[in-house]
This record gives sequence, C-alpha cells and structure tokens, in this order.
Amino acid sequence: MKETLIVVAHPDLAASTVNQYWLKKLTQYDNQLTIHDLYACYPSNKIDVRFEQNLIENHHNLILQFPVYWFNCPPLLKQWLDEVFTYGWAYGRCGDKLTNKKVGLAVSAGIKKGDYTKDGRYQTSLEDILKPFELTMNYVHADYQSVFAVYGANTEPEADYKITLDEVNESAKNYICWMKKLQMLK
Repeated sequence: MKETLIVVAHPDLAASTVNQYWLKKLTQYDNQLTIHDLYACYPSNKIDVRFEQNLIENHHNLILQFPVYWFNCPPLLKQWLDEVFTYGWAYGRCGDKLTNKKVGLAVSAGIKKGDYTKDGRYQTSLEDILKPFELTMNYVHADYQSVFAVYGANTEPEADYKITLDEVNESAKNYICWMKKLQMLK
C-alpha cells in the first residue's frame, strides 16, 4: 500500500505553472505516492465510483490538489466528492472507509495572500473559504490536516502581480516539506 494518493483536479493542467511544477517535483516520490489526475481520467465527467473508492482505500493518506476557482474547487472535484463519498462507504451505517485517514488540501490561489485577510480585498481567509472541505472530512471522520497554499498563481495578462519561477520552485519544496511534516511522505 502506498502512503499517499494525490487527487489532482485542474481543468487545464497543461497551462498551469504551479500545479504542473508541483507534480513534476512529486514524481521523485513515485514509490510512495500515486498521482491521480481527475480531468485526464474523466474527460466526459463520468466518474468510475468503485475505482475511485478502491484507489482511496489502497492509500493511507489523501491530498486534494486544485486551483481555487471562484472561491471553491473546480467542478469535477465537487462532482467527485458527491459521487465517491457515498453513504455506506464514507459515512452512515458501515460507512467508515475514510475514518482516521489523513486528508489535506494543496491549493493554488490566483490572488495575493494579503487579499485573503480580515482587512484584505475579500475580508476572509483562504482557510475560511475552504471550511466546507474541513467540515466534510470531519463528517466522514477523516483526520483533516492543514491547508497548503501558494498565492499569486494568477495567469490573467492584466494582473499586477505574478508568481515568479523562484517562488514556484520554493512552493514545490514547501509542499514536500508540508507532506513530510504531516507524515504523508517519508
């Protein structure tokens, strides 16, 4: 059994600097990780629920990696959660497959970190925006971990800030350190 399943949900991974670079760095740990790209596996959005459940069951930990879209996750990840975390499997009578499984989020946000503060542009934190994930994981008795986030991953041409390649590289190193700290990677 491998340590960690990383479910990647990026609608345009080929155009993503941050998520693509993270995955490139994570391939160094192929013996411990399984990287599972939802958009590549399900271009027609028809999810193989039993396959996904088996994949989760065959890993000790789960990381959901995605860009923040409209203060939420991309639509296929939401569909995946709705269809895979079923009654009798994830929760309810005999639904214990996620009990005590470590689950974390690794997200890229297009805007600056300062915008996600009480006094910032959106007057709330990224952790608060992602609170539904924490509540979901608590509901299914998973061991919810902290959020790993990188900010400024904006690709809009008119953005007044852009993450640099040095910052992307540093974020990949920090992502790996975060996983090691949480004992999701050795």
